[in-house]
Amino acid sequence: MSGVLVVMEAVTNGSALHRMSLEALAAGRKLAGELGCTCDAAVLGSASAPLAATVAGKGVAAVWAVEHPQLEHYTADAWCAALEQIIAEAKPDFVLFAHTYQARDYAAKLATRFAEVLIGDVTAIRVDAGIPVFTRQWMQGKLNAEYRHASGTCFVSVQAGSFPIGDDAVAAAVAEIKSFTPKLIPADIRTSPGQPFREAAQTVDLSSAPLIVSVGRGIGEQENLKLVEDLAAALGAELAASRPICDAGWLPMERQVGSSGQTVAPKLYLAVGISGAIQHLVGMKGAGTVIAINKDPDAPIFEVADVGVVGDLFEIVPALTKAILAQKAS
Repeated sequence: MSGVLVVMEAVTNGSALHRMSLEALAAGRKLAGELGCTCDAAVLGSASAPLAATVAGKGVAAVWAVEHPQLEHYTADAWCAALEQIIAEAKPDFVLFAHTYQARDYAAKLATRFAEVLIGDVTAIRVDAGIPVFTRQWMQGKLNAEYRHASGTCFVSVQAGSFPIGDDAVAAAVAEIKSFTPKLIPADIRTSPGQPFREAAQTVDLSSAPLIVSVGRGIGEQENLKLVEDLAAALGAELAASRPICDAGWLPMERQVGSSGQTVAPKLYLAVGISGAIQHLVGMKGAGTVIAINKDPDAPIFEVADVGVVGDLFEIVPALTKAILAQKAS
């Protein structure tokens, strides 16, 4: 068993690792642990050593610092060519990516260079009789499909929020950093970097919020949003919403959680007046603890909630806010 290679991605300015890459790394460590093999990582750039050093302390066996002037800015051609060479050198059995916009642009193309396909947007990984089983969703989360890879290098991208980063590798020994310079021909790079794609032109990244208070149609009218805003402020939480609230323009689209919004994984997700349609549940399934407030005892949200409160949110939310503020003041 050669092992697992996780392709890390930096934020746009290259100063830090993308949070979703850290989640992919958690998935890679989990897979490697269950298979009894090693987990390595690869960092690409024109000067990737600083980020490679960061990854080296996160529970991997080795980090490949892949450096070349053509990798200063992302292009699909350069990334594919460089990764094709590093995969040929490292010979991993599994290559994992975060399911980011950038990975979606090149990962399938890279897989085809090895006559393989990409198993995209994976939400769970388990090992059955020594064979990895990858789960991904169909029909906006209504169905789960399981995939097993027969032979050759297996390429997998993992969905945001599906694999908690955790603190299990914080104190890990520092891994070996291997420098690798790919052979890239400028003429083969057919595209020029343009303005970086802004994955989220938003005031808040809900995917990194530890506490979220989310509101749904049960709030009734836009004027009633202040009740939930006050609760979020009392908790020090970010405010989010289900799709109908954002579609109505009551909150900006950047606050939407769900299959067509952001995928979140907070420690606490407090759902106020949210029925729990599958499209919304897909976006918050990674939450540590879910508390739901809804007057309908049969609301689907209660099926996934750790704590369910059946009652009138217009009575419960103000009382909860008052209690939190009183506790803070004491």
